Amino acid sequence: MPPRKIDALLALRSDGKLLIGRDRIKVLEAVAEHKSISKAAKAVGFSYKAAWDAVSAINNLLPSPAFVTKAGGKSGGGAEVTAEGLKLIETFHKLEDRLSQFSSMIAKEGLEGQDDLLLWSLGLRISARNVFRADVVSVKKWPVDVEIALKISGEHTIHSIITNEAATELDLRPGRKAIALVKSSFVTLASGDRPPSDPRNLFSGVVTRRTDAERNSELLMDIGSGKTMTAVLPRRDVEARRIVEGSEVTAQFAPEDVILAAD
Repeated sequence: MPPRKIDALLALRSDGKLLIGRDRIKVLEAVAEHKSISKAAKAVGFSYKAAWDAVSAINNLLPSPAFVTKAGGKSGGGAEVTAEGLKLIETFHKLEDRLSQFSSMIAKEGLEGQDDLLLWSLGLRISARNVFRADVVSVKKWPVDVEIALKISGEHTIHSIITNEAATELDLRPGRKAIALVKSSFVTLASGDRPPSDPRNLFSGVVTRRTDAERNSELLMDIGSGKTMTAVLPRRDVEARRIVEGSEVTAQFAPEDVILAAD
């Protein structure tokens, strides 16, 4: 009887969509080959939106962009995979090779004595739309809460307020790496006619995509440095403010709404 085939997968998901996985890496590889997101989408059988979401989500998880776009827009511009993106592709394939080795070993020898496999078979499912890889830069402790400042790019810092107990459990300290998560429904848009009540977690950007449903609108914003942010807002509010693709906006969210994760 031939050994059973075991397909080992390591994936990070958001709203049921892969952020990094085989299909997403294929999109990134296609962008590197075709120098265009639209052409890459056609090459791998994705819609333009799905391909753009894939590479944008990857950008948010890396310290520097995996891809950058050229001037010209959706039809006239192009895209390039950066050195960081090429390194991600290479690393992903190396990881797949190692996972394949584990699979073959399990099929041949079984699970006994393979406790380390648990580290490789971990799948993380996340409901938050905005997921950022970050470096902890400061930790301010108070009697009950702790304020954590996390750098997600050279110009972007996210502030999170969590309990002392949570900060201790996650071992958060300057230099530690973490994942910052913000649900799209927690992201609002600052009003231009009055200053924000809290100067933390303000991100200026440009709306690159607006998707409307009956009640809500989803806005994808380019906040610079290869990072994007998604907000889901009442459609009537979006229409009242005449927000369309190309509109300049300022996204904001409360430090209490930032969830942190660390290994």
